[in-house]
Amino acid sequence: MGSVTAMISVLILAILLIVFLILKVRIHAFVALIIACMFVGFSMGMPLAKIGTSIEAGMGGTLGFLATVLGLGTILGKMLEVSGGAERLARTLIDTLGKQRAHWAMMVVGFIAGIPVFFQVGFVLLIPLVFSIALETGMSVAMIGLPLVIALQTVHSIVPPHPAAMAISVLMGADVGKVIMYGLLIGLPGAIIAGPIFASYLPKGAITSKLPAHLVKTERLVGDLPSFGITLFTVLLPLLIMVCKTIVELNFPKDAAFMPIINFLGNPITALLISVFFAYWTLGLARGLDMKQILAYTDACFGPVAGILLIIGAGGAFNRVLIDSGLGVALGKVLIGLDFNPIVMAWIVSLIMRASVGSATVAMITSAGIIIPVLASYPGLDPALVCVAIGTGAMGLSHVNDSGFWIVKEYFGFSLPEMFKSYTVAITLASIIGLLGTLTMAKMLGQI
Repeated sequence: MGSVTAMISVLILAILLIVFLILKVRIHAFVALIIACMFVGFSMGMPLAKIGTSIEAGMGGTLGFLATVLGLGTILGKMLEVSGGAERLARTLIDTLGKQRAHWAMMVVGFIAGIPVFFQVGFVLLIPLVFSIALETGMSVAMIGLPLVIALQTVHSIVPPHPAAMAISVLMGADVGKVIMYGLLIGLPGAIIAGPIFASYLPKGAITSKLPAHLVKTERLVGDLPSFGITLFTVLLPLLIMVCKTIVELNFPKDAAFMPIINFLGNPITALLISVFFAYWTLGLARGLDMKQILAYTDACFGPVAGILLIIGAGGAFNRVLIDSGLGVALGKVLIGLDFNPIVMAWIVSLIMRASVGSATVAMITSAGIIIPVLASYPGLDPALVCVAIGTGAMGLSHVNDSGFWIVKEYFGFSLPEMFKSYTVAITLASIIGLLGTLTMAKMLGQI
């Protein structure tokens, strides 16, 4: 198949097939992506044996590194959960800022606690605290809860070691430390404006929610919680290690005698392994847990990540099939011909995929496969910025095909119209601010 138009038609049909299988047939995203791989292979005339080997190479190449990183990151998140560390962060910040600024405190908690835990885990972990604070302060659930969920979703989409953010960093060959730095700097303004500031301007009484009494947690004794300082340091430790590696690389020659040690310690696998053992001590052994209990918690944390790993692996396979079939090269030529800013292009593709399939993970992985062929024409562009652009795009336009949308709706007790005018608008606002922040960062760095 030589016609560029025909080849691009194959890609469009493949994306529509993914959307149809996920939303209408209710097939798991992993299976839908594998079917799409085969559809592209058949349509592009790839040899049958080559289709299978491309899928295998794409899965293996993507998961070879990520499975280890995500496994270690999941352990770190579990230790934060079972230790009460997330609650300690929230209560200390609320005591410091005051109850009337509780919505600001919840945004900060979501932004920090969301670094090592998945969106769904962080939400379910902290939602009882939202209801407790709403009862104590008389503020609405929307006022308290929206800043939390926007911050959690922001970090989940753009900051490694979260699965999709780490996956696209690997696929694009981006420096993970840079992705973390850019993601935190670009994501924070969006979390602030779309979180506590947006929530403050919601019309009073426009969104109602009945507090579910069975979800309001009985407050534990302060002595049962870890200290604020050690919890914060434990959460941020892997990021600090990886960012320090990037800072050293920027300020010292690459052939310096100590650089191999710095590169080893700053490798995401090493950084997370160090942080896991540190968390085992600070949030486990030092607080009375024994290794048998810690082992049980570690075993329990791997189940939820299995499905995410398969989706990411299938996304890597889809990316590999696009490249091996020649479709990726053709797509790159078309996108380059549009003479579009590559950062805006990455954001738009990711936003469209998010609106189509619902899953931010699927949207980011698929978008990376579409954008990667374009990057060769922009050798001076830092791929870390493109990673952040894809992540911010995958945040926006959350609606009824997004499982996170329904989690927020059911826990908050919002109606569908209330969800659209609160959560959907807020997360899309955060996405737009993220794009503007990425463009500003790129301009400051002389990238565009």
